[in-house]
Amino acid sequence: MRTISYGRQYIDDDDISEVVKTLKSDYLTQGPKVSEFEEALCKYCGCEYAVLFSNGTAALHGAYFASGIEKGDEFITTPITFAASANGGLYMGAVPVFSDIDKETYNADPDEIIKSVNEKTKVVTPVSYGGNLYPLKKIYEPLRKKGIVVIHDAAHALGAKKDGFKITDFCDMAMVSFHPVKHITTGEGGAILTNDRTFFERLKLFRNHGITKNPDDLKFSKEPWYYEMRELGYNYRITDIQCALGISQLKKADKFLKRRNEIAGIYYEEFKGLDKFKVIKPYDDENTINSFHLYPVLLRNSKDRKRFFEYMRENNVWVQVHYIPLHLMPYYRDNFGFKEGDFPTAEDFYGREVSIPIFPSLSDEELQHVITLMRKF
Repeated sequence: MRTISYGRQYIDDDDISEVVKTLKSDYLTQGPKVSEFEEALCKYCGCEYAVLFSNGTAALHGAYFASGIEKGDEFITTPITFAASANGGLYMGAVPVFSDIDKETYNADPDEIIKSVNEKTKVVTPVSYGGNLYPLKKIYEPLRKKGIVVIHDAAHALGAKKDGFKITDFCDMAMVSFHPVKHITTGEGGAILTNDRTFFERLKLFRNHGITKNPDDLKFSKEPWYYEMRELGYNYRITDIQCALGISQLKKADKFLKRRNEIAGIYYEEFKGLDKFKVIKPYDDENTINSFHLYPVLLRNSKDRKRFFEYMRENNVWVQVHYIPLHLMPYYRDNFGFKEGDFPTAEDFYGREVSIPIFPSLSDEELQHVITLMRKF
């Protein structure tokens, strides 16, 4: 049996064929597959615009740039997330503020976010942890009235719904990631989804060195070869090769989503009666879907976490912990004065969480192996 990771890509012959076709075409980097993938994402996610980036972190950097946040401004996000959620704001010179999590959803508590807002707050970046769609509707209107931009970090949540709403509803921009452990993959890649034309134009500028060739935007010449650098942008462009894979993968997204929920349902039924673990039940409403990028298990006793982690890895199951709270990272302690005890719910969650395998190509045999090991533990 192969080593069973907590997450893994699913690549089939159709994916490989589409990539090979692009390798044999005239375009390898910024060609027709980029706009084709962007259009497909808009259709799948229900939004007007999509801008693809070289990775999810670059996409978030672009979103913070498009928001207009500046040095000294503040942004709010959750401590239970990967570093990228906050790094985009830090790159712009902004100051991070964290909001403690809800102990049931593991997302940032909406009430705590609203309480944390002040006159310096320019952006709020809620994260849909593990694929459980953030209740964006609760925070969007109060924040919009204050002129605060909402950047939804939906890296975990492609295909997720809450009460019929999608990841692009009740936010100004939403980021999705195409890293191999996510719902679909382009190898590396990410995108910002938006319904706002101004954000869309700024995002396109930012990913391409801040350069435009649009005749309507040029100041000093209209010659056909001419271009201008209007902003300090970056080379965050994705390739046609990656987009060919992404287009093929997106066609299977619903099938992947169904298998993830099937696995989550089996885990819940197997472990719901055990005292050792706290597990998540999938929603039984078609209008509310957890996309289960992760399946986080909480040990009832934090003293069992290390032993369980090592036991699973010793038995060929490469579990992981998601995440070490950002405010406890040395960078945040040293530069912003955060310390242990600042966000007790997040810290308790971190002390007990382990992510167990959930991905579409997880076989029934491998799934049973994980279940057997956990029952023995």
